[in-house]
Amino acid sequence: MLRRNFLAASAAAALPPNRAFRGHAVGHSDVDRLKESLRTLTTLDDHRGGHGSLETAALTGARQALGKVDTTISESVQRRLYSLAADYTATAGFSCIDDRRLDDAERHFETALRLAGLGDDHVTALRVFNCLSMVGYQRNRPSITLSAARAAQDARAARRDPLLASLAHARAAIAHSTTGDRQTALRCLGHACDALGRADGRERPTWTDFYGPAELFALSAVVHQHLADSPESESASHRALAGIPPQFRRNRASATARLALAQLGQGELEQATATVAGVYDLMGTDPLPPRLRTLLGDFHRGLITLATTSAVTREWTDRVHAQGENQ
Repeated sequence: MLRRNFLAASAAAALPPNRAFRGHAVGHSDVDRLKESLRTLTTLDDHRGGHGSLETAALTGARQALGKVDTTISESVQRRLYSLAADYTATAGFSCIDDRRLDDAERHFETALRLAGLGDDHVTALRVFNCLSMVGYQRNRPSITLSAARAAQDARAARRDPLLASLAHARAAIAHSTTGDRQTALRCLGHACDALGRADGRERPTWTDFYGPAELFALSAVVHQHLADSPESESASHRALAGIPPQFRRNRASATARLALAQLGQGELEQATATVAGVYDLMGTDPLPPRLRTLLGDFHRGLITLATTSAVTREWTDRVHAQGENQ
């Protein structure tokens, strides 16, 4: 209960009080303050992963932004407010993906896409399509996964920014790998690598901070896992973990779980269980996001399938039970 209250307070504290905007027409400086609060929520998500308090805080930020639209006559400020509301709402949706509440995620993304249109925000529109592809992946719906990934590839933001194009190509690679289309999946990974090599240091929204060469390796590991290339998946996971910054704790934990799955796929049971234990070490006393728990469930089922009665399996099962009791 104390941890839950602390997380709720941390997320809520990221938002400025409404009184900061009372009594004057809203301008760009007010939008900047709300935008800085979004950065704080993004940092919390990177560290802790998605949870209900973060979703609530993000939706509160969106309401604050929309509540200021009618207090300004500046068209540019109104567009920025709609754009910011879209970004906040997409953040809420992404938190729901991590929390495995996919119906809620889809509802938030529908709203975010509408707000992005009002704000002429093509970057957030691409983010929504990228996230909807993730939702399709979590639902095991290959057609939705691929359609949303293609929409991200075709988005105007992808044509204008090589880094965003790279992310869209990587997401498409995952979509194609889930259908077993090896050639297209690897071709999309090649496009993602080429585009990332052309990326510059322009200013971008905070949600893009996670993406770079290390994260592309992490996504490549997913592709190779689906294509049954366990050695390639292991190599990509090692390179991801060598480069993902410490502040992206949730992403490091996910890459660690993928590394363990790749080692398990090669029959390296003791090494795999030693690796996957690092997920708990990384996340510390915080509850594991359900999306991460799903990966650990995949590992557990794979381990039991390979070695049902082995000592390694018994020890790992005991640790999982003990960990569950402590959270």
